[in-house]
Amino acid sequence: MKTSTIQEELNSLAYHGRGIIIGKSADGKKAVTAYFIMGRSVNSRNRVFVAEGDAMRTKAFDESKMVDPHLIIYYPVRVLGNKTIVTNGDQTDTIYNLMDKQMTFEQALRTREFEDDKPNFTPRISGIIRRESDGMHYAMSILKSAGGDDSSCERFTYAYSNPIAGRAKFIHTYNGDGNPLPSFEGEPKTLELPDVDIDELTDLIWTNLNEDNKVSLFVRYIDIATGETETRIVNKNI
Repeated sequence: MKTSTIQEELNSLAYHGRGIIIGKSADGKKAVTAYFIMGRSVNSRNRVFVAEGDAMRTKAFDESKMVDPHLIIYYPVRVLGNKTIVTNGDQTDTIYNLMDKQMTFEQALRTREFEDDKPNFTPRISGIIRRESDGMHYAMSILKSAGGDDSSCERFTYAYSNPIAGRAKFIHTYNGDGNPLPSFEGEPKTLELPDVDIDELTDLIWTNLNEDNKVSLFVRYIDIATGETETRIVNKNI
């Protein structure tokens, strides 16, 4: 599969929607994840990311402009023991709660479908990072309508064991702008993770997201051996 730079991939579309990046740092010592949101409507753009302990949630920037919170306000990031969950919706809580009851990532997501935002039926994208004694492993999932037909849900899960250092996978909700918005297609894309610290990576991602559409960005480095974390949050609304 083709390996792209972050710059190439983020500049390939003006509108990715929401995106998840997961991989292993170039030095092989850290699990790396990033989550960003973009928006076209006033409601979608009226958001910020807020840290809450080791979790992260979305919040209305201007409460008076919030129209419909049910697909806008959620926890994109939660931590369950040695697992970090990153998603684009309230399926974060579904995964957290059901895995806490000994269900798997895949089993938890079988209880959910794509979003109910007709006619887009936005895919639900999810990722999970596991720190184990033999290193890090991760998985990604997408739940999407069958070519825009909401009577059928297509479910794909991609698992990556002992990922290669300096590489990441990238999945996002849309294949560009449109009405309705076209859903992501194919496997998660392969990205080169440069040998940089968290501030440089955060700046690299944020700078290369479309200026008009980007809203917020979360980046976290997780030390694979110790579990210690570094987190950065960038909000366009400040």
